[in-house]
Amino acid sequence: MTDATYAVTDFVTNFQIVDRPIRGRAVRMGEGSLSGILHRHDYPKNLARILGEAVTLATLVGASLKFEGRLLVQAEGDGPVSMLVGEYRSDGGVRGYAKFDAEAWAHLDKVNKGDAPHMPQLFGPNGRLGLIIIQDNPAIQPYQGIVPLSKGTLSECAEDYFAMSEQVPTRLKLSVAELDRKDGNPVWVSGGMMVQRIAADETRGETEEAWREAEALFATLTDGELADADLPMEQLLYRLFHEQGVTMETPQALDDRCTCNQERLVETLKQMPDDSLREMTEADGTLGIDCQFCNRHYDIAIEDVTGNTN
Repeated sequence: MTDATYAVTDFVTNFQIVDRPIRGRAVRMGEGSLSGILHRHDYPKNLARILGEAVTLATLVGASLKFEGRLLVQAEGDGPVSMLVGEYRSDGGVRGYAKFDAEAWAHLDKVNKGDAPHMPQLFGPNGRLGLIIIQDNPAIQPYQGIVPLSKGTLSECAEDYFAMSEQVPTRLKLSVAELDRKDGNPVWVSGGMMVQRIAADETRGETEEAWREAEALFATLTDGELADADLPMEQLLYRLFHEQGVTMETPQALDDRCTCNQERLVETLKQMPDDSLREMTEADGTLGIDCQFCNRHYDIAIEDVTGNTN
């Protein structure tokens, strides 16, 4: 961990390189959003970092939604990590969680001597990454695009998603770090940035040369810059693209906010068979349910979901 003064604002914003067919988006997360998610579950450090990347990626991609809804980054496999989920909602709320086998993780950590694992190590040879778009309108079916988790990093796999599912040339970078603070309480921070090539048309003409130039500049971006608590995003964008000029839109605020509540949970449990619910019932006649995302505990009376106790 590095010693740093905490100064991160939690936000996502769009930017445009002036007079270039290049659009981009950037995100910064810290104490108001990502840090609570990662500290709440007390994951191993490298797993917390990768979950932080998933939440950051969900925000980076989901902020493009033009409707009320949410975007999930969901990684699954049969390795030490069976599932990892990062979620962004159009109201700026984010959340995330991971399921892993502690014994298998400890073995992997020993093999890697503490170094960060790559995606196939985490999720196995059949691991897959899904980006799932769910509109708040229940009449509209969710959209899901899936790619293999065959590259080393989550950002490289996400670039594969855009190449295969969206067919949009995209470069993407994610950085997550845990920083020490003077009060002794560490904070998790992250940064993410993506640039995309806008397709050529009669007005723009050919966009290949401008894209290659933007790629070269984007390649100079470092992990340290992305997650630097003391480097404002405006300055970072100017540092990268000052020769062409860059404009940044008004940011959207982000916060650590779960959507779970007792009413929604009761309605979900009512869909289950009564026999199954009774098998789950505690001696005091309640169902004890924990939210996987926020760890909140609910005690639901069996009669609230079955209508009777017989």
